[in-house]
Amino acid sequence: MTAIDEYTGETVKTRGLGRLAGVAVFIAVVATVIAGATIWLLVTDPVTTALAVESGEVTPLVRQLADLLYQALAGLIGYL
Repeated sequence: MTAIDEYTGETVKTRGLGRLAGVAVFIAVVATVIAGATIWLLVTDPVTTALAVESGEVTPLVRQLADLLYQALAGLIGYL
């Protein structure tokens, strides 16, 4: 038996799928931003990336990624 919302008339199952789709889109956007930042870091700072891969320690790479994302966000906010 499927429950129907008395205000919107849609089924609860349908509403749950909409929320799931929203979460999936959010995760996809975050993954795309991180992937783009990683590619940008590979192009602009290959030494840090090579050292992180060689040593197996990802802390410098994560620090550079966080700095890159912070600078991009600060630049976008600066336009507002």
